Amino acid sequence: MPKTTKQMNKNVIIADADYVDRVAFDLTVNFERMIGRQIPKADTARWADCVALDGGVREGHDETRVVLIHDKASRSLNNFMPGVYDSELNGQAFRDNLGEFIFEAYPVEPLTTKDDFFIDVLQTVCQQADVSRVMVIPDDTYYNKVQHTLNRLDSDKRITVFAMQPMTGGSYRQEILGYSLMAALGISGDEVGDIDN
Repeated sequence: MPKTTKQMNKNVIIADADYVDRVAFDLTVNFERMIGRQIPKADTARWADCVALDGGVREGHDETRVVLIHDKASRSLNNFMPGVYDSELNGQAFRDNLGEFIFEAYPVEPLTTKDDFFIDVLQTVCQQADVSRVMVIPDDTYYNKVQHTLNRLDSDKRITVFAMQPMTGGSYRQEILGYSLMAALGISGDEVGDIDN
């Protein structure tokens, strides 16, 4: 298990990094066509901030651990800056008005599958007494497994699950992943509003 499970922080973001990267790419391609301008890579720190805010983190001195789970063959979040797991993200941190964010990147080893590894990390994090908020971003291919796991957990944590559309069921809060990614990509509400007009 990741060392994250030994020393937890009050807030933990668990993300399927390959899925998040794929969604960021899709948003970039679609919005460049719609708004007629080039969209830069997503700001990784801004994205983490937006996820944390959606998950209930507020200004203060909290620590938020960002656990990025990725395929072993993946070397980076290609649509984020910074994005290289080993040299730019793993073990790195930043501090802002929400507190300190600490990044950890974990490749999925051949002994397991990504969905099983993701579920193991999720269960371990939710069992830690000092964790109060958990923000979960699974690939939609195993969303149902995450839902089943969270519905079985007897947890007093504030758990927020992110997806690209509202999902039925679940004993947890839900947020739309696209909003945090759009903010990180620098896509403003005004630009989106102009599309509709």
